Amino acid sequence: MNIPRIGFLGIMQELYDNTLPEITKVQENYARQVIRQFDGIIHFDFPHAARNRNDIEELIKKFNQEGLDGIMITMLTYGPGMRTVRGWQMNRLPLLLANIQPEPEVTTRWTMDDLTYNQGIHGAQDTANTIIRTVGNRFAVISEDWKSEAFKSFVNDWARSAQAFTALQNMKVAVFGKMHGMGDTLSDEAAFTRVIGPEVNREYIGQVYRNMEEVEKTEIEKQISNDRKNFVIDADMPAEAHAYAVKMQLGFKKLLQDGHYDAFSAHFDVFKGDGRFRQIPILAASNLMAEGYGYAAEGDSNSASMVAAGHYLAPNAHFTEMYAMDFKRDSMLMSHMGEGNWKIARKDRPIRLANRFLGIGDLDNPPTPVFSAEPGPATMVSLVHLEGEYFRIVCSFGEILDTEEFPRIEMPYFHYRPSTGVRQCNDNWLLAGGTHHQTLHLGDQRRKWSMLADILGIEFVEV
Repeated sequence: MNIPRIGFLGIMQELYDNTLPEITKVQENYARQVIRQFDGIIHFDFPHAARNRNDIEELIKKFNQEGLDGIMITMLTYGPGMRTVRGWQMNRLPLLLANIQPEPEVTTRWTMDDLTYNQGIHGAQDTANTIIRTVGNRFAVISEDWKSEAFKSFVNDWARSAQAFTALQNMKVAVFGKMHGMGDTLSDEAAFTRVIGPEVNREYIGQVYRNMEEVEKTEIEKQISNDRKNFVIDADMPAEAHAYAVKMQLGFKKLLQDGHYDAFSAHFDVFKGDGRFRQIPILAASNLMAEGYGYAAEGDSNSASMVAAGHYLAPNAHFTEMYAMDFKRDSMLMSHMGEGNWKIARKDRPIRLANRFLGIGDLDNPPTPVFSAEPGPATMVSLVHLEGEYFRIVCSFGEILDTEEFPRIEMPYFHYRPSTGVRQCNDNWLLAGGTHHQTLHLGDQRRKWSMLADILGIEFVEV
């Protein structure tokens, strides 16, 4: 996963040069200390301090032209807010106003010089007020000791969210068919592109078939070798069936690569309807999710986009749905018909590649990864399109339970217990219009999803 690229806009002014001739050099060194603690996590672009309106506008223009993921603003001294107005008007990148200062404590040793070096707070207030009055309040803020773990965690989460936003603006999603009558995945795709970002294209399944016909035997053998490393393959798995599933995976991957797609969604009836396919692409969807592509079933381009964006927020986003409620465990059984990102699998059990019968699709048995997710905290989200340009993200935080194996469930499965309980969570999920397809992450990723919603300018509802 590539690290976020963030422009560092350190604002000060030339007013203090006469009394403190070294102030620019000192404050630029301070800015570089702030940046250095993110080495390997965030790449910051900091050419120099912005000391006047021209500097501010040139740097904002540079950050936008270079396609960075966002801009972090830090007041190196007080700087008049009106100097930033034109810069905000030309900016299209997410903004974070980091209200920090060099020293965390005011002591009796401080002089007037120390006050000058540490006076960013009232510059932050002037700047925030100016941003709001110029372009609105779609920016993040944090007031914190810059050396603290809280600061580093917040900035990292925001940078990941900014990167996911950038990815959504450039994203392409390939869709193969749509399940008849499925309502909560329907969307006005023009509004979806305007608000959320991705371009959605109806692709031809015939191109996948043609790609499959051109796959080299050595490519198939290489992927089968990888599958043997990742899965315990059923002894009765026909070699031909496994090879065919891999050929489908490689056929889909070539289409995604050639079309510069980040995500895809394929409806299972497309394959039977076409007449040339022998399986539905369960293994393809699972392995491609594990490689970092977005995926959702049944032509759901909204959820496929969220899985793709989720890969930027935290490693290994997973496509799933709430399958059944378990009131005894106060949980839901999470599953789908076989697709799943096996990189979230629990570490103490092997992942099985099952020679599994599946009536859905009415084709040959699709080789299917079977696993349970790693127990522990987890975050689940759904993108809801209500009307016009009104979108919201519905989010649940909870826990993946450590349960026994369910030998008759031959698809990815696990029990998820919402922090608010199965009853309240489901009541509020339904009232919020949460869809029946979800993106799931291991760990607590709520703040990142909330930040992404803020950057997109859509509602975030936790249930």
